[in-house]
Amino acid sequence: MRRKAIAAGFDVVGVTDPTLDRAHQEAFERFLALGRNGDMDWLARNAARRAWPRTLWPQVRSIIALGMNYGPETSPLAALENRRSGVISCYAQGKDYHVIVKKALKRLARWLAQETGAAVKVFVDTAPVLEKPLAARAGLGWQGKHTNLVSRRFGSWLFLGSIFTTAEIAPDRPERDHCGRCRRCLDICPTNAFPAPYELDARRCISYLTIEHKGHIPRALRPAMGNRVFGCDDCLAVCPWNKFAKVAREQRFSARAGLDSPPLEELLALDHAAFAERFKGTPIKRTGRDRFMRNVLIAVGNSGAPELRAGVLARLDDPSPLVRAMAVWAASRLLEAKAFARLRARYASKERDALVRKEWQAALSEQRPGLGVATSP
Repeated sequence: MRRKAIAAGFDVVGVTDPTLDRAHQEAFERFLALGRNGDMDWLARNAARRAWPRTLWPQVRSIIALGMNYGPETSPLAALENRRSGVISCYAQGKDYHVIVKKALKRLARWLAQETGAAVKVFVDTAPVLEKPLAARAGLGWQGKHTNLVSRRFGSWLFLGSIFTTAEIAPDRPERDHCGRCRRCLDICPTNAFPAPYELDARRCISYLTIEHKGHIPRALRPAMGNRVFGCDDCLAVCPWNKFAKVAREQRFSARAGLDSPPLEELLALDHAAFAERFKGTPIKRTGRDRFMRNVLIAVGNSGAPELRAGVLARLDDPSPLVRAMAVWAASRLLEAKAFARLRARYASKERDALVRKEWQAALSEQRPGLGVATSP
């Protein structure tokens, strides 16, 4: 099975029984009880299935956990220096990993079913499965203080998938925690999304805010987002175990041309059709143009680049209230106080959306003499 898994495209494989430690179950329950899942209501709806794998499929006897390395060629942190470009999480710069991983899972599962006659089910991040604790139990790595899986061979760069099967397979030994006293992943977080080691508050996480969150991003968190327009790799990129990681083999997850550090000026001009074409086949497309444009406008507001004003002003008439609201915020950061006041007089009185009107008022109260407001996080 291990040879077949490698041949199918995986880099690491392990087996565990279909149970989770009570500590993982309690941590997940506490995460939900504190509301740290934000508006990811689907986590709460399927809480029992996630905490107890057998409730998802009572016949399961073994879980095969698999990892696929997507280690980037260069550090994702370097792109944060160019504030006139948008930063896209390295996992989303190429083909959608769900498609690649699921195809490999199905190939391996078909072989297993043929060899053993056992029933199989495959899962990649879209079913109520707690992949990271299961992968840790199967020996693929351990959950680091940033709550993601860490591998001694691949650092923090593993896509996870699993095969549930009725076959009885001897389980592997779990990997022990090797984080020690290190807290680099916690200290680098721009929005302080980790209340404590091994705990995440998704409501403050830039990955959640730019990908999963459907509404307005809290004003207090916007400056700390910098030029991140889709996801955030900071806590992953600083993990010391990455020094053992290799660039993903066969460049399966290499960045598509124009996605590694796209100019904000280009992103500002995207309508729905252009957005769909540019991000076709990537995870970004599922987020939708309006939420992505919200993120772009926050990055523009943080850029300190007056030459981007024209693109911002064009978005003040956008059909989406979410986009218009963030255009207001970006304009308040790039325009002088008097120019912004004139803009407000022109647009605010005819605005129908209550949240956009609120954005106009809040932005006006924060205006300072000179060029907008402070642009550094």
